[in-house]
Amino acid sequence: MATILLFILPFAAGLGLGIFYFGGLWLTVRRLPAAQHPVLLSFCSLFCRMVAVLTGFYFVMDGHWLRLIVCMSGFLGMRSILVRLWGPDKCI
Repeated sequence: MATILLFILPFAAGLGLGIFYFGGLWLTVRRLPAAQHPVLLSFCSLFCRMVAVLTGFYFVMDGHWLRLIVCMSGFLGMRSILVRLWGPDKCI
């Protein structure tokens, strides 16, 4: 039972990190047309999202590579879910 919990928590953390990263990307892309400095907005958004997600991966990993793989699976799984929800045919 404890082993299953060791995999569920990193997977859930990966889902949360995926929502944060790709949700932030989606918001940034939607704001770009109205931005006065779109390049600055893009780079600041990328930097903030990357720092937050890489820090999250580091703490979830806690020195165990298997936890990182499980967390990345949740992260990429959330990407797939959000692409289906917010895909190009569902914009505007």
